[in-house]
Amino acid sequence: MSTPQHTMTAGIDPGSLAAVEREAQKRIRRRQAFVIGLRIAVLVFVLGGWEVSARLHWIDPFFFSMPSAIFEQIVEWFVDGTSQGPLLTQVWVTLEKTGLGFVIGSVAGVFCGIVLDRNKLLSDVFSIYIKIANSIPRIVLGSVFVIALGLGMASKVALAVMMVFFVVFANVFQGVREADRYMIANAQILGASWRQVTTSVVTPSALSWILESLHVSFGFALVGAVVGEFLGSKQSIGLLISTAQGAFNASGVFAAMIVLAVVTLAADYLLTAVEQRLLKWRPTVT
Repeated sequence: MSTPQHTMTAGIDPGSLAAVEREAQKRIRRRQAFVIGLRIAVLVFVLGGWEVSARLHWIDPFFFSMPSAIFEQIVEWFVDGTSQGPLLTQVWVTLEKTGLGFVIGSVAGVFCGIVLDRNKLLSDVFSIYIKIANSIPRIVLGSVFVIALGLGMASKVALAVMMVFFVVFANVFQGVREADRYMIANAQILGASWRQVTTSVVTPSALSWILESLHVSFGFALVGAVVGEFLGSKQSIGLLISTAQGAFNASGVFAAMIVLAVVTLAADYLLTAVEQRLLKWRPTVT
């Protein structure tokens, strides 16, 4: 005896299904190509308008530079190096501080977010202090860290940690609260301990929130490291920007900004790859 599902499937031509799928794939590819075309058009329009405006002196190229001059500055840094040394060395110095601050701040934010949400007493005690600390402009702490930790790497990493911690903590805390309470209750009924519930139910439920916060927090870590480098550094992208600013070299400032943007985009690409690998179990929305 045939089931209703078998009857419905038998009535559908496999060839027509394949044709529909091919047409859907074509539409997806056409839309992707259209989006890429629009992105290129916007970039050409902005850069072209900027170049023309500077050359016709609609804007002052001394203050706003122009894309061609910025490109020449980047090429010069790559070929001849900067006043502080090779460009890649400056990038690596900044990236090292950013990476340390990102890792430490992320781990601390995840740990505190999970523990404080899972422990009502700790949450009640420390929530007010976290709100107070979060209300302080964290850029201002850069001066405090320089006084306490000196002009070395420690002060820059500390500022990057503070920039990252609260972003990750807030997302993790909310993500843990969004965990399915029925799943938690069922795990407890089956005899799971506090640690087992936290590691096997709560943390996987909050994983999407955790990974999403990392995309944003890397940029904050980079901001913290660069601001710290402004306050004092021997080699770094922050010092490169500060030197260009002191020399009224607008092309150098924009060139350093582009280098930082490339670093951030590369890090975001890596984080996206990690997220897709860790969340392979998540169903794809169509």
